[in-house]
Amino acid sequence: MITHYFLLATTATAALALTACAPQEHEEPKPKPLVDVRVVRVEMAEVKVSVHAPATIFAREMANVAPRLAGPITALSVRKGDRVSAGQLIARLEDRDVAAQKQEAEAALADAEATLQKITAGTLPTDVERGRGQVAVAEAALAQARRFNDRRAQLYEQGAIPQRDLQVSQTELAQAKTNYDVAIKSQDLLLNQSRDKDIAIAKSRVDQAKARVANAGAQLEFTKIHSPLSGAVTEQFLYPGDMARPDAPIFTIMDLSTAVARAQSPESESTLIRKGQACEFAPSDQPGKTYAGRVSVVNQVVDPARRTVEVWCEILNPQYALRGGAFGSASVVVRSVPRSLVVPEAAVQFSKGRRKGFAMVMTDKRIAAKREVEIGELTGGKAQVLKGLSEGETVIIEAGYGLPDGAEVKLAGEKEKDERKEEEKEYSPKEPEK
Repeated sequence: MITHYFLLATTATAALALTACAPQEHEEPKPKPLVDVRVVRVEMAEVKVSVHAPATIFAREMANVAPRLAGPITALSVRKGDRVSAGQLIARLEDRDVAAQKQEAEAALADAEATLQKITAGTLPTDVERGRGQVAVAEAALAQARRFNDRRAQLYEQGAIPQRDLQVSQTELAQAKTNYDVAIKSQDLLLNQSRDKDIAIAKSRVDQAKARVANAGAQLEFTKIHSPLSGAVTEQFLYPGDMARPDAPIFTIMDLSTAVARAQSPESESTLIRKGQACEFAPSDQPGKTYAGRVSVVNQVVDPARRTVEVWCEILNPQYALRGGAFGSASVVVRSVPRSLVVPEAAVQFSKGRRKGFAMVMTDKRIAAKREVEIGELTGGKAQVLKGLSEGETVIIEAGYGLPDGAEVKLAGEKEKDERKEEEKEYSPKEPEK
């Protein structure tokens, strides 16, 4: 009896299961879901071939400002973060000892100038007058000897005196002339040579005193520290009361009005880079933002550790949007391809690195089709298509990730537009029948 009931229950259960699995005559097939997508067309455009490398922003001009002499800092006119102009006073050092040295040098200069003036106005007046007297006496004696000799010569010609008397007068004339020449030379030595030497010595002492004044003035000026360039104070190492030294900077000042992105280009690609080529810098802290510039430096030495070549991309930065030390990527345009197939980078789903992948194409029947593609350059959010697509084809740029091949798609917002048109048609006033 138990077996009979068990067989009946089993039979009923199987019948119910078969009934549940049997297809219903009136069941309708479920519609396939439509996926909203956004698309663009494959187009022809110029592609710029670039070399990419990591880069860091530096200032084109930078200075570590240190004093020329050691001394305590008495005042700072700026602080870290402030902007300064070229020549602006930014710090002062203790200057009382230097000021005293300058006063001492100025006093020594005044003394040297007074001595020079005294020597120039009346050097050795007694000796000068004595020399002038000797010249006058010698000149008078010479004139008398010349007249006496002339008289003797006349008398000798007349036969009034013997030749011996004429020779005596000639000897006396020669002696008077010699005495006159000696007196003239003595006066010249007294007036010129001795006086010139004394004046030269006095002038030398004046020049030395002036040099000491100038040196003391320069030392005093060195206690006032000025900015060597216009820019921003990016570092501050010392404060009022600290001892400043020539080997220890007080501030670091950067002029970032022109920024330099220093990139480390791979050695194999650096041979394509030339000075003057266009370049761009994309900072990591500003996604989607790029700054254009020009290559200003291509180093001639390869870094032996990293096997890279340093390249400078010089960028005008008048708004100071780029900050010193900012990290990012620099790209240098080394050549351009005039006609290339390009699509937005978002249209390509990359695999095997960054050069191969696939794109989803929307056919005329609104069906998604998967295409294997090969990519060349990536620049400005665009991808150069080398293989896999043709000009004018429609590629999916949004909602294509994970979309199966053969899925039905529609343009995003298309249904809403159709429904809006139907509503407008339904509620629009009908024209009266004629």
